Amino acid sequence: MPLLRASGLVAGLGSGLVLTLGCPAAADPRPSAHDVAEARQQAQDRAHQLGEAEADLAVAQARQDDLASNAERLVEAYNGELVRLENARTQYEQASSRVRQAADQYQQARAAAAAEAARAYSDLIAFRPAAAMLSTSGGFGAYLQQASVLSHLDSERAATLQQLRDAQEVFGILRDQAAEAYETQKKTAEEVKLARDAARASVDQQVQETEKIRHQKTAIAQRLDAARSRVERLRSARAVAQRTSVGLRAGLAVPGWAGSLASGRGGRAAQWALKQLGKPYVWAADGPSSFDCSGLTMRAWQRAGISLDHWTGTQWSSGPHVPVRNLRSGDLVFYGQLTRYPGTIHHVGIYIGRGLMVHAPQTGDVVRISSIWRRDLVGATRPR
Repeated sequence: MPLLRASGLVAGLGSGLVLTLGCPAAADPRPSAHDVAEARQQAQDRAHQLGEAEADLAVAQARQDDLASNAERLVEAYNGELVRLENARTQYEQASSRVRQAADQYQQARAAAAAEAARAYSDLIAFRPAAAMLSTSGGFGAYLQQASVLSHLDSERAATLQQLRDAQEVFGILRDQAAEAYETQKKTAEEVKLARDAARASVDQQVQETEKIRHQKTAIAQRLDAARSRVERLRSARAVAQRTSVGLRAGLAVPGWAGSLASGRGGRAAQWALKQLGKPYVWAADGPSSFDCSGLTMRAWQRAGISLDHWTGTQWSSGPHVPVRNLRSGDLVFYGQLTRYPGTIHHVGIYIGRGLMVHAPQTGDVVRISSIWRRDLVGATRPR
């Protein structure tokens, strides 16, 4: 029995030993070197993706800004050609009126010359040789009297003929001027058409490219989200939502301090511009339901009693240039480049104060309040 019990005990220990040895070892809670390396590589990959996405986003935004600036420049070039065409039409109409007046004067001089020619012919028929005249009653004295009359008639005929020649010369000069004015008007009308087509094509391209960029930015944003952790994504989404909410309100609400804008013409122009917030940008539009940049500023100053052209080129020279540090409500703030050709200035806004302006930015946007501080700011003008 003791032997059996011992055998059973040994057997039991053996089975317990077998069971103990057969259980797997507890897992090591610490990550392995491989896990650490894999996690580090994932973090590097995501950081790389994030950098690429942000770079792509910056390129897309820069492309969109370039498209908008180019479209603005061509739209303002079109507005400038319209101003030139109106001036050319006025000059042609004035030249045509002067030609008509000169033609009337020429016809009057021609009629007078014809009458003098008829009189001269009558005098020639009525003239008799001196001997015959001396033989008539009155003698030599009567002949001298008649000769004096004929000499006076000759001087009148000479004056009449000179008037005719002068009227004819003036008529010819004015007729040439009118023809030149007509050709200028015709050429300008063709340039207006070319500028209009270029502006339309540029705006269409801007709309199409902006749509592409919007899709690109959406895809980039998705890549950015994929490169962030869940917490980062939530934080980013919340920040974007806040920025969007603020962005929708920013620039479309009249600031409380704007109620006390400076009085005078500039203040009236700025106050009127503030009432246009939210109206859509439409190129070459000047109200009342939509505007482009120079159309908005033209109408604003029109309400203040100052007439401006619908073109940044001439609005730039509509008054004295004002240092940016001395801006007042209503001053016009310009963007582009300063060259001899004013068409390189492609955007304008109306200053309201505190470094802010009201402007019609670009296709797809609305009249809004924005900061005046942009890299293409070239100066300001106070219309008068």
